[in-house]
Amino acid sequence: MKIITKYIFLLSFFLSSSLIISSCEPNEDEEIAVPKPRAYLRIDLPKSSYQLFDSAFPYQFEYSKLATIEIDREKNAEPYWINIQYPSLGATIYLSYKRINKNLNSYKNDAFGFANKHTAKADDIEESNIYDPSVPIFGKIYDIKGVNVACPYQFWLSDSTSKFIRGALYFNNKPNNDSLAPVIQFVKKDILHLINTFDWNKNIK
Repeated sequence: MKIITKYIFLLSFFLSSSLIISSCEPNEDEEIAVPKPRAYLRIDLPKSSYQLFDSAFPYQFEYSKLATIEIDREKNAEPYWINIQYPSLGATIYLSYKRINKNLNSYKNDAFGFANKHTAKADDIEESNIYDPSVPIFGKIYDIKGVNVACPYQFWLSDSTSKFIRGALYFNNKPNNDSLAPVIQFVKKDILHLINTFDWNKNIK
């Protein structure tokens, strides 16, 4: 009786296993679900157009018509510090201005230090020199590559004797530069336009 019970149990076990396995086998007519690749929202960007920022400041330039300019009201802000804000893109270009008093190298080192802070999350930092003696203006651009970099673009400009300005691009949301790539490239182009149209106001020191 015990032996018969054992064989009946084994038979039941194999039959159940066969049913389970057969139920798991895909039907030829059945579609197998495949995970879809990660996608990002499509961002439609308008054609670039610009306007002149020309006021009682020591500098002037052309900036995007998508942007607005606000005076920096932060506690540590100094005169002529401004924020170029893109409300529709969640981006801001922060501009800080300094007077040079035999301390140009100090400001240049600070600018390099601010860019270098992102090294831990950057894949690469590309540096480009700016030089136009007719303005006069010279400086440097830091193009900071990396998915999780909070500030993908920085630059500084100077006349080498009395004026220095530093710019930095930030976004309001958590860094994900794969999804933000089109917007970053769009604003980078605006920054290059800003630099190419930049001039010092000779009447204001």
